[in-house]
Order: sequence, then C-alpha cells, then structure tokens
Amino acid sequence: MDGEISADELWELLQADEPIRIVDIRSPGQFRRGHIPGSENVPFAELTERIDELEGDDRVVTVCPHGQASVQAARLIDSFEGFEGRVESLETGIERWPHELATDGGNAPEDPDAPDAPF
Repeated sequence: MDGEISADELWELLQADEPIRIVDIRSPGQFRRGHIPGSENVPFAELTERIDELEGDDRVVTVCPHGQASVQAARLIDSFEGFEGRVESLETGIERWPHELATDGGNAPEDPDAPDAPF
C-alpha cells in the first residue's frame, strides 16, 4: 500500500482527469445513497473474488465510510500478485468527502438483503 490520500488530493486528481480507479468497498445500498462520482462499487466481501479486475490499473484509491476498512482493502489489493500500480486509501472516508456525491447507483446491483457494513 502506498499510503493514504486526502479528499482534496483526490478531488484535484479527478478535476485534472488523471487516470485513477476509485473502488468503493461499502455495500451496494450505501453506494447507491451516495458515492464519489466515477467510483465503482466492489463490496469488501467480494474484493478477493474481483481483485483481478484491477490488474493493469496504474492507480487505485479505496473508499469506505470512515477511512479504516479502506486501508485493509488497499493492503489486500497491494498484496495481489497481478497488481503493480499505486494503491491508496481515502483517509477521511466517504463520511467526510467535502464535495457533491453521486446517487445514481453507478454499477451497484439492487440487493435489498445486502448488509450495510463492509464486514
């Protein structure tokens, strides 16, 4: 893991159209209620099964509610043998994201039985 990234640093990267993949590890329900525009939902419980989807990405930022579980997710991604890019965790979590959130649902499938917690 390459450390943590602040909300302002991530916002600047997004505004500059830098190639970055934002992986939100919250539940699909939480993701639908509000997420960083351009992020994708990969719930923590599915991360090990889907980690190969990140192979070839140069930079990944993981996002969770408060910036704690995303550190674990970033470490998991970084330990994946096929991943050679930079991986960081959003230090403040989505709860302290100071910019507008998208609520369109992105790529999160509708699952009313999914738990809201990442674990």
